[in-house]
Formats: sequence, C-alpha cells, structure tokens
Amino acid sequence: MTAPLDVKVEEKLYQNRYQVDASRVHIKVMPHDVPSPALRALLTACPARCYQLNDRGQVEITADGCVECGTCRVIAEPSGAIEWSYPRGGYGVLFKFG
Repeated sequence: MTAPLDVKVEEKLYQNRYQVDASRVHIKVMPHDVPSPALRALLTACPARCYQLNDRGQVEITADGCVECGTCRVIAEPSGAIEWSYPRGGYGVLFKFG
C-alpha cells in the first residue's frame, strides 16, 4: 500500500510531540502597539501557525507547537521584533518521523 500524496502539513505536525518548558519560554515577541512588517509576516510564514493577532491587534506567540524551523529567526529576529533561544535540553519538539 502506498502513502496518499495529499497528506496535509497539519496532519504531519499532529504526529509530533512538544514538551513545554513553562519556566522558560524560548521565543518572546517584543512589546509593541502596532505590529512591524516582520511580525505581520510571521502570521503567514510560520508553518506551525504559532503566531496570531490578539484582540488588540498585537502579534502573540504560542510556542507549544513550534517545530524549530527557524523561519521566525530569519524574518523577525534580525529586526529585534522577537527574542529567540534554543529550548533547554529535554524540551521542545520531538519529531515522530525523524
């Protein structure tokens, strides 16, 4: 039996596990009133959809599903819009299929 070719990214991401480190968040969005272009780009660029607008129109992150792809580091970290660090050992994403 062959695997279906139309498997959605969300279905693959669901197979991963994430160990949350509640005492040390590894990605922080810097305080802002109006999102910068870099922050707005993360709303669509993040493959795990970790970035969303809150009810005040500010970008927030829920890093619990972060796949550590580095997209936000390339787009927003150089501008100072986010602070990023590696999760501590034992925390973060655990890929089921490699």
